[in-house]
Amino acid sequence: MKLVDEAEITVIAGKGGNGCIGFRREKFIPLGGPDGGDGGDGGSVWLQADENLNTLVDFRHQKRFQSQRGENGMGRQMYGKAGEPLIVTVPVGTVVMNVATDEVIGDLATHGQRLLVARGGRGGLGNMHFKSSVNRSPRKATPGEEGEERTLKLELKLLADVGLLGFPNAGKSTLIRAVSAATPKVADYPFTTLYPNLGVVSTEPHRSFVIADIPGLIEGAAEGAGLGALFLRHIQRTRLLLHLVEVRPLDGGDAVDQVRAIERELGKFDAGLLHKPRWLLLNKADLLPDEEAQAEAGRVIAALGWEQPWFLISGLAHAGTREVMLQVQAFLDRLDEEEREARDAE
Repeated sequence: MKLVDEAEITVIAGKGGNGCIGFRREKFIPLGGPDGGDGGDGGSVWLQADENLNTLVDFRHQKRFQSQRGENGMGRQMYGKAGEPLIVTVPVGTVVMNVATDEVIGDLATHGQRLLVARGGRGGLGNMHFKSSVNRSPRKATPGEEGEERTLKLELKLLADVGLLGFPNAGKSTLIRAVSAATPKVADYPFTTLYPNLGVVSTEPHRSFVIADIPGLIEGAAEGAGLGALFLRHIQRTRLLLHLVEVRPLDGGDAVDQVRAIERELGKFDAGLLHKPRWLLLNKADLLPDEEAQAEAGRVIAALGWEQPWFLISGLAHAGTREVMLQVQAFLDRLDEEEREARDAE
């Protein structure tokens, strides 16, 4: 399955222009000497983050990007024109890796940020540089250098404040529909969400946050089972995780086992994810009588020894969802305030 949040491209910087072998030839000026100019530098290739883009889908159709070469030098000590740089726009949040070395070249995390990914070749020297007391008429010039060529892997990590995770059919798509204007597909079979969906949750005028509906995970996801680890990277940048689980799974399973299974997959992929703030949402409470739903929720929380916030909700009936979103907004506001205080203290 090819996904729009990964792409591999080749970037080729421009070759430098060749130096010129030339001699001054003017009336009444005999033996004018060498005047060959230098070649222009080749254009470099840059990646630039653009907040108006949100996928890497265009790179599935165009995979090769090459900038201009520099012009050759000319007589009369005229330098060749440098090649124009090539600027390739990518979404904010794109991580760039060198395929040959498997190293991260850069992380384009802010709008307008640029990253040099292939440097243009230097222009060659004209023969005017090689004049000396013993060689008054040098017939030597150097060619332009080749520009850098790299194969790059681009990975887009969604810049969401909050990530929804849980087993397939836990109700993530239903919840994001309930709390935002996003309209992900909802059906009664697993893996209806094949791409991460972003929604903006507006809690009041001028106060909002971005929530990401991450496709369902299953046991073995970190090793590639189901939709694999392709989507686990999307939750690395979120500031808060909302872990959805059916308060009483319809397949006859146990919510406690499902929570532990997802925790194991998070730990396998990135142990740091287990230390990220994670709230538990016990969903589909509308399928049980109120007292039974409360009792089952209490059992699950006790069995897990859960110490972080938890909520009993119904995404379909919108029960408790507004309260959760207000709590999330308050939590994010506190994080923002702490970050501002930390910056001011520096």
